[in-house]
Amino acid sequence: MSEPLLQAIDLQCERDERILFRDLSFSILPGTVTRVEGPNGSGKTTLLRMLAGLNDAWSGDLLWFGKPRSAHREEFLRNTLYLGHRAGIKPLLTPLENLQALTAGRRPLPDPVLRQALGGTGLAGFEDVPCRNLSAGQQRRVALARLLIADEPLWLLDEVFTAIDAGGVSAIENLLQQRAAEGGSVVVTTHHDLRLPGMQRIILGGGSD
Repeated sequence: MSEPLLQAIDLQCERDERILFRDLSFSILPGTVTRVEGPNGSGKTTLLRMLAGLNDAWSGDLLWFGKPRSAHREEFLRNTLYLGHRAGIKPLLTPLENLQALTAGRRPLPDPVLRQALGGTGLAGFEDVPCRNLSAGQQRRVALARLLIADEPLWLLDEVFTAIDAGGVSAIENLLQQRAAEGGSVVVTTHHDLRLPGMQRIILGGGSD
């Protein structure tokens, strides 16, 4: 059996004097897609931000390849891609400029590769249009273009299907399956009825499996 990329042991998180979850344990294995499920307010986004290292208000243990994540934080961050439920793009920049900024700190890529990624999310012809002039769905596609050129082994995706039409939803589902088939790991929260072969589940507000 493969060694987990990320392992959570007895996680507990409290917000506004309310326990969101406690005694939460799970493993994220290579080659898997894991969906975080639960009712609104159960802590799905909070958990994903914890896993991404963006929220420190929790207790328990997180292991990165079997070692405390806190002792290997830089390595963990280099190997993890996090996309929040907001597009996270700058409206005054074009899609191409936004993608340049998103990739510059890790693995700068030539513009033709970035343009191809934007075209892969349906933005061909919009690469040089300021994002403030794009629809919400198009702005979301700018962020999703990052997935087409990402090589990080762990993807953490919060509400990745937001503002995406049916054709885009199908494309993202195929992309997640392909990523897992290549040995990558994906953890995703979504209100979309995501059902992929072999998909694992973490259920908040009622335990986990």
